[in-house]
Amino acid sequence: MLKLLREQSPRGGAVGMDAPRATFRHDLYAGYKASRPPAPTPLTDQIRRLSDLLHAFGFPVFKVPGFEADDVLATLARVFAERGDAPLIVTGDLDALQCALGTTRVHAVGRGVEGRTYDTAAVVARFGVTPEQLPDWKALAGDPTDEIPGVPGIGAKRASALVRQFGGVPGILARLGEVTPPNVRAALTAHAEKLPLWRELALLRMDAPLGEAPQWAPFDEAARVRVRALFEAWEFRSLIARLDALAL
Repeated sequence: MLKLLREQSPRGGAVGMDAPRATFRHDLYAGYKASRPPAPTPLTDQIRRLSDLLHAFGFPVFKVPGFEADDVLATLARVFAERGDAPLIVTGDLDALQCALGTTRVHAVGRGVEGRTYDTAAVVARFGVTPEQLPDWKALAGDPTDEIPGVPGIGAKRASALVRQFGGVPGILARLGEVTPPNVRAALTAHAEKLPLWRELALLRMDAPLGEAPQWAPFDEAARVRVRALFEAWEFRSLIARLDALAL
């Protein structure tokens, strides 16, 4: 939070989080994230404290049962962009790159590395397909993290080429006879019934029911006072100096 406030100088923020229940993707596909281990206890203990921290920062938090945090972020970005804002989605999940459209950018962060900000051109440069086509690309190439199998023998480059040639999964299925070489056509044919499902699992929803007129909130001096009090209680001494140095 402090790094983003210092480097990005946002006008404000909002937070999307997972709700504590299965999502519509689990209903569609029992194997979705089925082998992912539960979060370790130290992490769950920290997440319980996170609500206090977010309250101090003053950013509204949105959770929607049945939807993932990425769906919530995608919906917030769509709503804010339609109002004339230029949203910056900050996440560690590259699925959100589907949202790098128009004025919306995605700042992808990872453990131990600097974040990278993506617009539409940056997504195309990395994956060879547009943000809207990433669910099609993922359906073909697969995603071990979400346990979406993909089509055996079709890697990232082949998936990009197929999506560019046929426009996506519907186009590929409608024109299977045109796919070359024959072994790729055979692999796609063998998995033709599953491809629409895998695409749907990968597709972020931008219509999560957030209630009427969801808002973002600014980080102001009152928020800084609240965060400072929390940092003092938690003995985050080094962070207090960084907090005090923020220009509002």
